[in-house]
Amino acid sequence: MSRIRCMIRGLELKTFIIGFIIIPAIVTGVYLHGQKVTYFLRPLWQSPPKPFIHMPHYYNTNVTMASLCNLHGWKLRDYPRRVYDAVLFSNEVDMLTIRWKELYPYITQFVLLESNSTFTSIPKTLNFAINREKFEFIKSRLTYGTIGGRFKNGENPFIEEAYQRVALDHLLRIAGIEDDDLLIMSDVDEIPSAHTIDLLRWCDGPPPIVHLNLNNYLYSFEFNLDHKSWRASVHQYQKGTTRYVHYRQSDYLLADSGWHCSFCFRTISDFVFKMKAYSHTDRVRFSHYLDPKRIQKVICNGADLYDMLPEEYTFRELIGKMGPIPHSYSAVHLPSYLLKNADKYRYLLPGNCIREDS
Repeated sequence: MSRIRCMIRGLELKTFIIGFIIIPAIVTGVYLHGQKVTYFLRPLWQSPPKPFIHMPHYYNTNVTMASLCNLHGWKLRDYPRRVYDAVLFSNEVDMLTIRWKELYPYITQFVLLESNSTFTSIPKTLNFAINREKFEFIKSRLTYGTIGGRFKNGENPFIEEAYQRVALDHLLRIAGIEDDDLLIMSDVDEIPSAHTIDLLRWCDGPPPIVHLNLNNYLYSFEFNLDHKSWRASVHQYQKGTTRYVHYRQSDYLLADSGWHCSFCFRTISDFVFKMKAYSHTDRVRFSHYLDPKRIQKVICNGADLYDMLPEEYTFRELIGKMGPIPHSYSAVHLPSYLLKNADKYRYLLPGNCIREDS
């Protein structure tokens, strides 16, 4: 009888440990770190995408355009193609200024669409309209449009994003784009270098759709994440075929074609706004992610705003990129307008991680 009692007591102790210690610990661990486990195991459940066909990129200021076209296996045109730069705009006033100053000499028409709604159906002001006087330098070449948000709470943010991109297609036609014109498709913070666009407009021979391999930066040009940004693209426009989207549309990738500076904002409030507004808002899993003091610390450390592991397809690359991004102290080969106005945009340069209103 005493043996049975001991067995029951032992069973009760085991049940208590399992029910009140082990299971809650597992549930808490999954709640707090389940996403990290999923991302760490990504190489096991998701295959890498088809590799790009990498296209070498030749450039030097002292080499003629005819020679540059020839180096790429292309031919110099008698006259350059017209170029349209089209963007959806939210609140990135500084990045838009740097982008348009970089591309200004080679753009036929700047096309910008903004909405009174974020992709996540949060009402927003028309920030470009408010700051329009800052862009007087492109006034004669600007096609500007607005679109009302649909404000469908709970809807997948990518649906609203696609809706706005379709509207941008329509705005491009209003701007007068024609067959064989070049169309730059990229987010505001994905900035093609001026010489890349000049090359593509002067040369006959590039593929009809070319993705641009951009140097990938986070928070500022101090944190060079990698060289893998590829979503920006340049299209030889074809009516009825070309659609303004932000995914892979070609196998061709032109090397070293510009800069992608993600979350490169002047103020902490801009960081908070984007974290709540853009399509990946599901990554804000805890409210303390939006705490200004935490955000400031993350920026200066080069850490991840969402406390996520890298999105990679091999364990070697994933482990290699774990942890904060190393600081870079090089400001070589950055957009010229940025360096000419360094005092105004000091926060984007190495050694200046402190943000306003932090």
